[in-house]
Amino acid sequence: MNGAVGDGWLLARVMRTPAEAATLDADDWTALLAIARAEQMIGTLAWRLQGAAMPPAVARILADARASHDHGRTLALWEAEAARRALAPLGISVVVLKGTAFVAAGLTAGQGRSIGDLDILVPHAHLDVVEQALLAAGWEWVKPDPYDDAYYRRWMHELPPLIHRDRDRMIDVHHTILPLTARITPDADALLADAMPLRPGLAMLSRADVIVHAAAHLFADGDLAGGMRNLWDVHCLLDDYGVEGLVERAEHHGLADAVSRAVRLAAALYGDGATLSPGDRICLRRVTARDGWGRATRPFTRLGFYIRSHWLRMPPAMLARHLWTKWRGAAR
Repeated sequence: MNGAVGDGWLLARVMRTPAEAATLDADDWTALLAIARAEQMIGTLAWRLQGAAMPPAVARILADARASHDHGRTLALWEAEAARRALAPLGISVVVLKGTAFVAAGLTAGQGRSIGDLDILVPHAHLDVVEQALLAAGWEWVKPDPYDDAYYRRWMHELPPLIHRDRDRMIDVHHTILPLTARITPDADALLADAMPLRPGLAMLSRADVIVHAAAHLFADGDLAGGMRNLWDVHCLLDDYGVEGLVERAEHHGLADAVSRAVRLAAALYGDGATLSPGDRICLRRVTARDGWGRATRPFTRLGFYIRSHWLRMPPAMLARHLWTKWRGAAR
């Protein structure tokens, strides 16, 4: 590309059209790898560029990234199996979410996908017995702070995070996909009822719901951190599953706006383009905010989305109390 601007669009162009790798100079490769690492997409990039011409040093880096992904995939699948075994006596099928679901199902979105915590979805009515089963199987609380514990249990869409004392791997136990304080209330019962079995005791969200969840996580809950990876997920999920029933399902969950925006932005970054609104363009400015060293840029845009994420999560008075309590705790 010879002097291409080093922001997230560089990564998007190469992910969209791997042949563009042939036009990269040394500075472009440095920027591409740095941005991919910062966005937790180095494994995905390595998978996407298999067979492409590249400098030997880059080939070694990407080979290491593929090996790291393969190891991470094995760990993620074992962690899902460990959770399945812990909950099997309860007769509860473990619905795995996000990256673990993608690799367990062999989806395109799982190719090279960075996977952190294990995220699972269980019925709200069974949270107590699930919690006790996981504690008995070796998981422990990450957040011992009484305020955080109470806040999670009363207002969040998940239990406080747990970490396994031997494997040092975290699990997030969800009972729905958005905080209870959010303005949108997805149908958690429908998410569970329509989950697709992967194998006995293990399932993932339905074809439409998995796309709805990706959009909800990005636009109805978060500050768009990790947006390039999440939009790549959406792009791949749409390729794998299509859009049949997606609009109706998004409307059912109250997430039609989030899903339609995710579809447009995924097409803008990785597909054939889309007609974008001014709000879409601001989202893309946030999502692609990296420099050629992978460092975060556009601080005011990031701050605006950070404030927006908290505004979406809770009413103003509750938000003020929450921030005041957290500030006092940090000050102490």
